[in-house]
Amino acid sequence: MRGGLASHLPRRLALLGGTTRWSDCVEALSYLGRPAQLVQGVKIKEYEDAFAATVGVKYAIGFASGRVSLYGLLRALGIDEGAEVLLSVPTHIVVANAIRYTGARPIYVDCRLEDYNIDLADAERRITPRSRVLLLQHTFGVPVEMDTALAFARRHNLVVIEDCVHALGARYDGRQVGTLGHAAFFSTEETKTISTVMGGMAVTNDADLAYRMRTFQASCNLSPLSLSARYLMKFVVYYMLTEPSVHRFARVAYERLGRRNPLPVPTTLEERRGQRPRDYERRLSNGQAALGLAQLRSLQRNLEHREFVANAYEDSLSPCGLRLPEVPSKAEPSFVRYPVWVEDRPTVIRALAPHAVVGTWFTSVLEEAESPEAAGYAPGSCPNAEQAAQHLINLPTHPRVSARDVRMLTTALTRAVSSRGPSFKHRW
Repeated sequence: MRGGLASHLPRRLALLGGTTRWSDCVEALSYLGRPAQLVQGVKIKEYEDAFAATVGVKYAIGFASGRVSLYGLLRALGIDEGAEVLLSVPTHIVVANAIRYTGARPIYVDCRLEDYNIDLADAERRITPRSRVLLLQHTFGVPVEMDTALAFARRHNLVVIEDCVHALGARYDGRQVGTLGHAAFFSTEETKTISTVMGGMAVTNDADLAYRMRTFQASCNLSPLSLSARYLMKFVVYYMLTEPSVHRFARVAYERLGRRNPLPVPTTLEERRGQRPRDYERRLSNGQAALGLAQLRSLQRNLEHREFVANAYEDSLSPCGLRLPEVPSKAEPSFVRYPVWVEDRPTVIRALAPHAVVGTWFTSVLEEAESPEAAGYAPGSCPNAEQAAQHLINLPTHPRVSARDVRMLTTALTRAVSSRGPSFKHRW
């Protein structure tokens, strides 16, 4: 779709598929043609070593998803029945599930509306003698104020695990996120900074913990050959369908497929209900690792583009009175998406629909949950997070977003806000 025709077709941005390049698709197709190397092979170790070097840690251990990486870390740390794990909302149901599957109890902590990260004053009120872990989500790629968080953890004798699923490449006080706590986990699911369609990585500098994680990894099931092949096929199909000049047509077909879509989905029905899937503990496949390795090679260019787009959004939207994220003074964010608080989300989504599929992380304090109560969340207990779940939209930052796209999106957004009058804006 390059050249002539594409330059004349109207663009519509997808939320995902923007990190993938055609050369990555060629890599995926090459493994589809070599099924003997699709599940097991040398690329897994190469990818783990490259990921560790990229983040700046000694050890990186790959899994089928970020949620399994978290589950493995909790198990390796001895977190089980009776323990409590503090985590902020809004987050995703699979994060709460990973805690619950160990037998531990998730303790939901409200967020700060400045950056949607954990409110440590609220966490202080929820500490009990059973509190064992402080799980710090760097929401949207904005690092938590780590000096305060680490001091809080030391005061209460908590192990710190960083949730970096949104934040590959972000820094705090010059250090990469993922290096500041005792351990961390990342996601390379298709909506994240780099994509292996599904995938996760646990990282640490603790040799004993890394050994236990290797033992856990060895106990996990191999990815079935058919599923590994479907992941790689999805990678290629999504690259084509998310081309901005095609996506306005492809999106209609995708939505009409609904549950009949033959490609694998990231969250199962059981997970959305808070139940444990049968084949939960799985490893990353060799073909997916090859994709991750290829995408790490262009990570710096990817991150620089996201920084450019996020800065352009801020420059264009800050004069409009919209609530934009406030970044802690020592933090260097890496926006996987750019969050904006709006008073009337449906109206804004309709206004932006001709230009982009607007993200709605989060529509619930536990995204994709059929009911947050199924994972032990008490309605009304985290009012800031519940408000955020009603008012946030998020704009795409991936490498297919051009300067022209930023102008179209910000113009449409400011017009939608202005047309509703001053009450539509929400100022601090």
